[in-house]
Amino acid sequence: MRDRQVSRGARRAREFEAFVAGAAGRLLHAATLLTAEAPNANPRARRLLTLALAHTYARWDGLHGEDPYDCARQYLATRFARATWHRYGAFGRTRPDPDGPLAALTPQERLILVLRLYEGVAEEQAAALLGLPRERVHTICDRATATLLHPASRPTPRSAGREVAPS
Repeated sequence: MRDRQVSRGARRAREFEAFVAGAAGRLLHAATLLTAEAPNANPRARRLLTLALAHTYARWDGLHGEDPYDCARQYLATRFARATWHRYGAFGRTRPDPDGPLAALTPQERLILVLRLYEGVAEEQAAALLGLPRERVHTICDRATATLLHPASRPTPRSAGREVAPS
């Protein structure tokens, strides 16, 4: 009996290690896009990934045919949404580090854009995951895409050495 448990545990560990080897890079990239951190400085994204993988490992034996990647992605998305809501009181008040590729978007826009365009999640699935109407997900995705494709121009800062004399 003990040998069977050890064997099952070793098989579970090998299966999970194989899953992590194949999925961790993509999940980390998705988490980095969500947090809008720079790819080479992404501690929040790494924490999100660690929590998603730990959650998936805890559920590993109970997945019964479910896609472990889908499980990890769902946890990553909901954990990000919940953390953003609790941290800032509303889903979309904060602007992240300007080095991230999606820094111009609100957290909700980043979440929907990453799910829809990077992860390929259908509108209906994203809406169900986030508890939003499908039309709202569509609208937010369109707005986020437009923001990225047509960024607002930034005013140029004044030169430090030049002063403008009043007329």
